[in-house]
Amino acid sequence: MNLADIQRRVGVPADGKWGPQTAAAVAKALGMEAMAEAPATGRKVSPKGIALMHRWEGCELKAYPDPGSKDGKPWTIGWGSTGPDVTPGTVWTQAQADARFERDLQKYADQVSKAIGAAPTTQEQFDALVAFHYNTGQIGSATLTKRHIAGDYAGAAKEFAKWRFNDGKEMKGLVNRRADEAKLYSGQG
Repeated sequence: MNLADIQRRVGVPADGKWGPQTAAAVAKALGMEAMAEAPATGRKVSPKGIALMHRWEGCELKAYPDPGSKDGKPWTIGWGSTGPDVTPGTVWTQAQADARFERDLQKYADQVSKAIGAAPTTQEQFDALVAFHYNTGQIGSATLTKRHIAGDYAGAAKEFAKWRFNDGKEMKGLVNRRADEAKLYSGQG
């Protein structure tokens, strides 16, 4: 089923474009009106989403090279934090790691909010999308996002599994992480 089919089902013009009218009609059909009216920014990750991210990121207080990349980049520290300030020899306190995670988490949540706009989204779907984006940085270009916006939640859940490679090599940790994210997204996490 494509977006135009969905639009016909919910009684809006079937132009195949996602917009506020389609979002509101889909939300109403799903009994999620309040979500459609919520602003696209300011969404927060729930404790369940944070727990999933903490489980998969772990917290290291000394910078380490990316274990799956050929060149070791990006260097990582804390709860999976990367950036120009994270280099070999960087050491943080637990308080620094926690503060950076909170700041980065909101940044990624805002980016996911912007990418999905007013698309009807459960808290668990939002948490899973933020966890995915925090790890990949690809919410803006992923087919996963396009399927979610179109309301193809089953198709979106299947997309997580495609993101299991690092430098062309399948990583068992990414296979398992993506399975956990897909479960959370599907309301089973």
